[in-house]
Amino acid sequence: MAPAAMSWIMIVVVVVGVRPSCRAEFTVVVPSSSEAALMNAPHTGFSDRARTDPAEQRAVQEVMAATGNGWAWGIADVCGGRWHGIECVPDRDDVYHVVSLAFGTLSDDTAFPTCDAARATLSPAVLALPHLRSLFFYRCFTANPQPIPAFLGRLGPAFRSLVLRQNGHVGPIPAELGELKALRVLDLHGNRLTSAIPATIQSLSHLQMLDLSYNRLGGQVPHFKFQRLSILDLSYNALQGRVPASLGQCRSLLKIDLSQNFLAGTIPDALGNLSDLTLLDLSHNALSGPIPAALNRLSSLRSLILSDNRMQFTTVPGDFFSGLKALTTLVLSGMGLSGSLPESIGDLSKLRVLRLDNNQFTGVIPVSFRQLERVSELRIDSNRLVGPIPFGQEMMWRLGKKLRVGGNEGLCYDTKQEGLEGVIALAGVADCDSVRSRTTQHLVWSNSTLGGRGGAVAGGTSSSASGSRNAGGVGVGSWLLLVSLYLAWFVALQW
Repeated sequence: MAPAAMSWIMIVVVVVGVRPSCRAEFTVVVPSSSEAALMNAPHTGFSDRARTDPAEQRAVQEVMAATGNGWAWGIADVCGGRWHGIECVPDRDDVYHVVSLAFGTLSDDTAFPTCDAARATLSPAVLALPHLRSLFFYRCFTANPQPIPAFLGRLGPAFRSLVLRQNGHVGPIPAELGELKALRVLDLHGNRLTSAIPATIQSLSHLQMLDLSYNRLGGQVPHFKFQRLSILDLSYNALQGRVPASLGQCRSLLKIDLSQNFLAGTIPDALGNLSDLTLLDLSHNALSGPIPAALNRLSSLRSLILSDNRMQFTTVPGDFFSGLKALTTLVLSGMGLSGSLPESIGDLSKLRVLRLDNNQFTGVIPVSFRQLERVSELRIDSNRLVGPIPFGQEMMWRLGKKLRVGGNEGLCYDTKQEGLEGVIALAGVADCDSVRSRTTQHLVWSNSTLGGRGGAVAGGTSSSASGSRNAGGVGVGSWLLLVSLYLAWFVALQW
């Protein structure tokens, strides 16, 4: 590959939205600053006089050989070889220094050197690259599981980015990684790492991205207070304890993903201080309610995913979402939430995914939900909702299978609305006319049955008059309760 220019930029890939079981996004970061010993202006050509530092040349060849790429011994000059996976920068004496190494096939278009997965190792020769800033290994040791080498903590002061994704690494995260004081990115996604997150990680004050997802880490989430951290992903582990309130001090956070762990307790109010946050995923834990009102201050939030935290009897205020105008994804499935559906959801004009299924919501679907013109998936199935479905013909046809309203015995559709024949979402949903008819018949039956029973009680012998009056009172009280319930039903249907 041609020698790299000196104006480096950082590239961070962030997935926002409902996520599949495993992701393939990756991150490569090359820092924006350069060392004084290297040229501080763009270098557009390769000088005939320039050569790679001899010690670094040998080190790169050793690292290559350890990954199964012994062909590198035949390269006369690794920085002049124009091959993918290596970045070099010249100094003022036309000596080229290695600043980045990358291994593993990301795609057909990205031809980093591949690894012999059964034999590859990570060579300590990387320590002989004093200008190294970035190290990237992707699926390199999957058939030869090995711990992350502790010697990586001795990489030089220029080192900024360590990415070891889906390599099958085992054992704990080395505490020595806390010695990489200039580290911006630590990405260990998709390995088989165990034990707790080492306390030394908290000393990485320049950290901008921390991704330890899809491992087997235990213990508690450390009380991070990183001022520059923008991405925190600890999902799919076995972390316990509470969501630390100290995260509210990480004011640069854009993404927090702590899903699929065993976290308990309440969601801290301090998260409402993260004004730049765009994704908050705390789903599939054991968190309890209430959902803090402070989250309403997250005006930049695009995805809020809290599903499968059992918050029985927790209600959501009608105006709860009034400050979350940027939301595109809202997932509150399987939480045991009760009360009415929040009307303010209908004001989320950018919303595309709405999942409120498998809760205990009652009452009618708010009229405001008709305004969700951009929504492409809407689930309110398996609740206790009643009344007519307010969505128009165009919306129901557009959503198709992505609209789910089943499992609400009180919901019905208006037969006067044309064009609903064949709408998938209405399969198994009764029409409102038949619901009204059944409700009327039930009221008549209840009146005659309970009324007759009350008369019989009133006609009892005088010796049991007192008891009869009490029994009659119970019957009438039950009848009045039933009537009141059905009146509520009728109100919903007439709406």
